Amino acid sequence: MSDSFLTPDWPVPAGVRAAFTLRSGGVSLAPYDSLNLGRHVGDAPEAVAVNRRRIGEQLGLPQEPSWLEQVHGVAVADLDAATRILRADAAVTHSVGRVCVVQVADCLPVLLAATHGTAVGAAHCGWRGLAGGVLEAAVAGLQVPPGELCAWLGPAIGPGAFEVGEEVRAAFVAHDARAAGAFAANARGRLQCDLYELARQRLTGLGVQRIFGGGLCTYSDRARFFSFRRDGRCGRMAALVWLTAA
Repeated sequence: MSDSFLTPDWPVPAGVRAAFTLRSGGVSLAPYDSLNLGRHVGDAPEAVAVNRRRIGEQLGLPQEPSWLEQVHGVAVADLDAATRILRADAAVTHSVGRVCVVQVADCLPVLLAATHGTAVGAAHCGWRGLAGGVLEAAVAGLQVPPGELCAWLGPAIGPGAFEVGEEVRAAFVAHDARAAGAFAANARGRLQCDLYELARQRLTGLGVQRIFGGGLCTYSDRARFFSFRRDGRCGRMAALVWLTAA
């Protein structure tokens, strides 16, 4: 692990590359200090450009990532399509050199890869997108049998910090009664929500059995992670995955 990114620990073929950026190692000033990759948060555009260029160089990216306009929805950008529609919360590709990326600062990033190294994808899972089916849409977009996929859950706000209302629990339980186990009542009459567990339930429900990562809390680790719920104005990190010629 470098000071600027961590490398997912998941059993994927050599031709699958992935990374999750941290908050240090960039040029942005507070409250975006310092490796902010989001252009939409109020940071100086020139600083974001430098940060993105640094990440590209450090990771040896084959080309500029396909940055999405994320809207907490379920649309999937097919990076192999002749016309790319990037207003989406997930991206997939079967092509060498195209970089799938999602930005987060508490929402859960999920990376997906075919175990035979022919396809990869990334999904941005805030609670609305997760409840709405963004993981289901991303898996479908990969056109790979779910049993032949590997998933990695990146850093997100942990259950100890993610307080929600009953409407969030209801949205998940309406889809699957098992989801009730991902919520715990707190002393304020609200609920603590476990995004990692909800994502695992959705993935296993689809037939994805190889699931790794999870458990790194963006809210509680100020030194390494941006957190919107903790800080309000802040930068964005990125989860990236791409194929190389192994």
